Amino acid sequence: MPVNFSYYRKAIDAPRILLAPMEGVVDSVMRDLLTRLGGFDLCATEFIRVTSQLLPPSVFFRFCPELRTRGRTPAGVPVFVQLLGGSGEPMAENAARAAELGALGIDLNFGCPAKTVNRNEGGAVLLKTPERVRGIVEKVRAAVPAHLPVSVKMRLGFDTPDNSVEIAQAIEAGGASWLTVHARTRMDGYRPPARWEWLARIREGIHVPLVANGEMWSVEDYERCRAVSGCQDVMLGRGVIARPDLARQIRQATRPLPWEEVHPLVLSFFKASQELKDDHHGVCRTKQWLRLLARNYSAAGPLFEEVKTQKTGSELSKVFAKAVRVELGKGGKSERRTHQGVGNV
Repeated sequence: MPVNFSYYRKAIDAPRILLAPMEGVVDSVMRDLLTRLGGFDLCATEFIRVTSQLLPPSVFFRFCPELRTRGRTPAGVPVFVQLLGGSGEPMAENAARAAELGALGIDLNFGCPAKTVNRNEGGAVLLKTPERVRGIVEKVRAAVPAHLPVSVKMRLGFDTPDNSVEIAQAIEAGGASWLTVHARTRMDGYRPPARWEWLARIREGIHVPLVANGEMWSVEDYERCRAVSGCQDVMLGRGVIARPDLARQIRQATRPLPWEEVHPLVLSFFKASQELKDDHHGVCRTKQWLRLLARNYSAAGPLFEEVKTQKTGSELSKVFAKAVRVELGKGGKSERRTHQGVGNV
């Protein structure tokens, strides 16, 4: 069945960088910000949970507002709709609906480690039954127009990587266009290290492209992952949230953004997150981001400590305003920008 890779792989030997569809982290605001910074070729939504019903269009537009702009972020990066579920027919019906609404591709989640999701026959628990996974992929592939890719994201397995090649082969047999593997099992959670060496075994056992994911926090990690796994394509997750220009650094060999340039992005993100949902959402997402930024930016740690007890947007704004005054007093740069989503990046 022919698949159009034109917007996935511009040149057959050019490595691609994908943005991970992290639930509760990478919403449309974060996708906008990160893809504007540059370096990404493709991203996907947070997972849309599919049970037994055909979901209304409003659900797809809520998770993927980019459907209103031809399936791309404002920077022009394609966005796939990610689905999570354990039954083939409803997954296929909802994939077809996403395609009808303008999705540029469908991504299937067989990697979520959340206990609640797994108890309800979704995510990584399905890796225990490769044939069931194959059946879901087959049904979705048959329901989606041939020119649209159907990609899959999985982990190495549920509690052991021993059958990871078998699972990958089942997914390929189901008709997946390519496969992304988070190089940990469900039981590994997010504990380091990522087992990149297993990706090399999977890559040798399948013919579709394999995308490496897991524990890439720096350009050096990216290079080591590619060397160990043999994969030319990667998916960045927490690493790019902690260092938002990581994809651009990899792609263009640019210098890392200093905190003076990241701080205004955080403020812009906070305001855009407020506008997306509400005050509470903006506050929570901003705290979450600051906590990860503290991994690479020493100034983000004290700022997080100041805001972690704040509950309202006005309280958070006062802390940010104080931080800007302090930076100015130290001779730092002030970037006064008119807020328009995160389009100031």
